[in-house]
Amino acid sequence: MAAELAHPETTSTTAPSPTEELIRFEGVGKRFTVDGKPLQAVEGIDLSVFEGEILTLVGPSGCGKSTLLNMSAGLFAPSDGKVLYRGEQVKPYNPSVGYMTQSDHLLPWRDVVGNISIPLEIKGLSKREIGDRVAELLDMVGLSGFETSFPSQLSGGMRKRCALARLLAYNPETLLMDEPFAALDAMLRMRMQIEIRELCRRLGKTVMFVTHDLDEAIAIGDRCVVFTRRPGTIERIVDIPLAPDRDILRLRHDPAYMEITAQLWEVLAPSVGVED
Repeated sequence: MAAELAHPETTSTTAPSPTEELIRFEGVGKRFTVDGKPLQAVEGIDLSVFEGEILTLVGPSGCGKSTLLNMSAGLFAPSDGKVLYRGEQVKPYNPSVGYMTQSDHLLPWRDVVGNISIPLEIKGLSKREIGDRVAELLDMVGLSGFETSFPSQLSGGMRKRCALARLLAYNPETLLMDEPFAALDAMLRMRMQIEIRELCRRLGKTVMFVTHDLDEAIAIGDRCVVFTRRPGTIERIVDIPLAPDRDILRLRHDPAYMEITAQLWEVLAPSVGVED
């Protein structure tokens, strides 16, 4: 088993060939100290993230999926190995990435325009430049007409769209998304999956997307990385051979989708204690 984890199996399919390597994890491990004792979150991670792909990450809770996002963002350094971004070691705060978590973190005292404007104000753009960019983003995420609404007046999906527009405001090259739709109901979650995939394809964004939902991992992903229990290692990397313009609403009836779902469940079963 150790040898298998050291050289994770990749399932070959007809998925698009990868382009330029954008993020590279080389022998990465991360340890934390909890209550005075060391806790190994991940170890032996060798992984490439390619430009323009949507890479989904699944695995048991606490296996280090979010830890990889945090290291990609430069929020903390690996204990072992290297995290590289375009061949350069990631330093504290990676300006090429944008981060979106489960919470939208909208400021309740700012309206939609005010929330989206925050990163543009930090960059020092003029009021006119901010206005033009915010108008573009509002149209992009479907929030035109809600400019003066406050977070308390927005639905869950609208809050997510506002948070997404704020994330895109400074045009990050890579989006790090940590279960951003976990709190949404099933129908709204599917709507957001459709929108995020279409938007990222149109804008040419690279995405690392953490989720506990296998349906979501397959619906939006080009490849899926399956992690073991903590300390997290890569059990398998599975290509998702579905059409780039896949119909997420009807995907559950696609035989290829059902085959990938069964395959991922088979890989995950030992980690969640579900075995024959």
